[in-house]
Amino acid sequence: MTRSYCRHLPGLLMAAMLAACAVPPPQASVQVFTRPTQFSPGTAYRHERLPSQALRPDQAMLEAVADTALTRAGLRRDDTNPRLAVQATVSQDAVAYGSGWGPSWMNVGVGGGSWGGGGVGVGLSFPVGGSVAYPVQRVDLVLRDLTNGQVVFQSQASSNSGAGAALLLQEALRDFPNLPPGTRLVPLPRPAAY
Repeated sequence: MTRSYCRHLPGLLMAAMLAACAVPPPQASVQVFTRPTQFSPGTAYRHERLPSQALRPDQAMLEAVADTALTRAGLRRDDTNPRLAVQATVSQDAVAYGSGWGPSWMNVGVGGGSWGGGGVGVGLSFPVGGSVAYPVQRVDLVLRDLTNGQVVFQSQASSNSGAGAALLLQEALRDFPNLPPGTRLVPLPRPAAY
């Protein structure tokens, strides 16, 4: 090995390790199932809760986030004489993911030693226990017309980034009611731990 190569090797190894540790920015998948609907200003709505939501400690907070977005869109909350029913639900599922690259039984390692020793190797391993499961948080929002029972708006936001239900609901209602149907990826702010 030449002296100049040895002098740059630690910097190259450090750059490789930093690149390997880079984490993609957190994002949410937002899916809208209905066409954009125009509501007349002041259209009244109320929240509906399923029996399973009655005792959820975060349900009132979730509804408050929905209230903010719906008020911004010109709707108003009226629990006695509403035209629309709003239902916000939260669920969490465990989803298993495979390796980010290549087969799960192959790994690449970079090693170094004292006195000028070092090397690059390919390691093979036997996958015991399967893939790692990550929690996926999902928020669903449905607006239903109480006069005919028809769903007038449905949106869903999900993420495995650790984002809370309130943030996902904000993304599910961003630009409401002018959201086009379909799926889009939305960047989320990074949590403080990043």
